[in-house]
Amino acid sequence: MAKVKFHPAIQSMWGRMGDLVFRRSHTGETQLYNAPDMSKVQWSEAQQAHRQRFKQAVVAAKAAMADPSIRADYEKAAAQQGKRPFDLAVSDFYHGRKNQ
Repeated sequence: MAKVKFHPAIQSMWGRMGDLVFRRSHTGETQLYNAPDMSKVQWSEAQQAHRQRFKQAVVAAKAAMADPSIRADYEKAAAQQGKRPFDLAVSDFYHGRKNQ
């Protein structure tokens, strides 16, 4: 993978530009990819259901992260497991381990 070093005047860059996608990872690195062509993809019923369920889990996790007491619990658990708090929250809600 090619690495990109930006001029100091550009602090960060992300999003789509033509056929390229600039992605910022959780470590802060900027990565460059070719944009996928999803125009002819036919999603199955199972894929659509999975995407909808994941979307609901993300919404619930965002709400959980907005509550300081719940966020503190996830930060403590994440530190023990070496993961990110938001990722743990999404997993919990997706797998039904937390009330939605």
